[in-house]
Amino acid sequence: MDRQRIDKWLWHARVVKTRADAAALVAKGRVRLNGMRQTSPGHAVKAGDVLTVTLDRRVRLMRVTGFAERRGDAAAAALTYADVQPIHADVQPIDD
Repeated sequence: MDRQRIDKWLWHARVVKTRADAAALVAKGRVRLNGMRQTSPGHAVKAGDVLTVTLDRRVRLMRVTGFAERRGDAAAAALTYADVQPIHADVQPIDD
């Protein structure tokens, strides 16, 4: 599998509890795919895509690394994405 619906991927990655919640999240415009706001739950994601997901009062940046045929446990879900942390220009490295 090289592509998957965005709502299905969010559900398999355990970002939300139900697939209906995933579809609603996308339809409300709270998901960006590679910086572009998505409103269609059927839009496909592929490996390497970066999703920006707004949940309540936090934002998650996730790089798609794989897909699942069905929703599994948290360990299996963690294999489908990598967290992307924004790099802050004002943060300086600590010298030892």
